[in-house]
Amino acid sequence: MKAAPRQRFKVTVGYDGTRYSGWQLQPDKRTIQGEMERAVLELTGQAARVNSSGRTDKGVHARAQVVHFDLDREIKPDKLVIGINRFLEHDIRALKAAKVKPTFDARMSATGKEYRYFIWNERIMPPHLRLYHTHVYRTIDLDAMRAAAALLVGRHDFAAFSANPGHEREGTVRTVFALDWIRKGPQHVLVARGDGFLFKMVRSLAGFMIRVGVGDLKISDASTILHSKTRTARVPTADPQGLFLWRVFYGKIPGVPTD
Repeated sequence: MKAAPRQRFKVTVGYDGTRYSGWQLQPDKRTIQGEMERAVLELTGQAARVNSSGRTDKGVHARAQVVHFDLDREIKPDKLVIGINRFLEHDIRALKAAKVKPTFDARMSATGKEYRYFIWNERIMPPHLRLYHTHVYRTIDLDAMRAAAALLVGRHDFAAFSANPGHEREGTVRTVFALDWIRKGPQHVLVARGDGFLFKMVRSLAGFMIRVGVGDLKISDASTILHSKTRTARVPTADPQGLFLWRVFYGKIPGVPTD
């Protein structure tokens, strides 16, 4: 019997990262990648490496992570989604799937990403939000945070906002297309859109701007720290539970002009 041609699938995945040790496979730990690969194996009988657009840390969530993997069997994308979900816990879900060309790579083909970081700015944190927001009880100056954010937009060396700048394989220069704060009552949301982000960069940007917002740092410190290219205690890494990988872009990024 003739074997089915090898087919590459692109799958969008959402997950609540609370109970997992991040995306990447780790010995003796539950990870999103490990759960996805187990589900694919149980569904198809084939061991497949599930490659993502990028890693997320322990406790970080994803609204729309993108992955790819190869299978040596025919299966319709909608059946693949339903089948994978049968073998996943309810805090991980395949959302949609498509057959793609063998050259598609979830990470290398991406042109940009959007992350969102959620803050609850009130004296008491509602219990049902505790896993999806970081709690800031001090009064926040949103205008100051927006002004600091404006100084960080553009193409810069973000080494001062990386938790591991000496080990970035592709260097520490990135382009941030948008860095905006949205407020709805006590909820404050940082929207960070760029061509890529360094290790813990979004959480570092959030941590820095929170310090500006509560008055511990000045707006002008954004430029000073950025140009120093040196990570210091002035840039704390904000808690993981407030961070969501919101979407991954392939092709033109909305709101970004092309040459």
